[in-house]
Amino acid sequence: QVQLVESGGGLVQPGGSLRLSCAASGSIFSFNAMGWYRQAPGKQRELVAAITRGGSTNYARSVKGRFTISRDNAKNTVYLQMNSLQPEDTAIYYCNARTASRNYWGQGTQVTVFS
Repeated sequence: QVQLVESGGGLVQPGGSLRLSCAASGSIFSFNAMGWYRQAPGKQRELVAAITRGGSTNYARSVKGRFTISRDNAKNTVYLQMNSLQPEDTAIYYCNARTASRNYWGQGTQVTVFS
């Protein structure tokens, strides 16, 4: 059973930075893609950023230029570097990994941006 464990969330002021980590229990090469989603209160879960096995990335328009997704294959870990955080970035951030037939989720980590 695949396990994804997120860490790195917390409280930060507007303009600040956080780095989220998602550690997988197995080789991340087994996944077609990995990504970060977020869900704010009363809103649907949305894609923030994703990275494929080959290293291609895509970002939500709202975070492009501020967030960067990366992977360390040796550590089986995917990161989300978040800069210039704004109150609207406040949400629970979930790590996702998918194969051709399965979708895996982490437990989520809270990010709160407050003035």
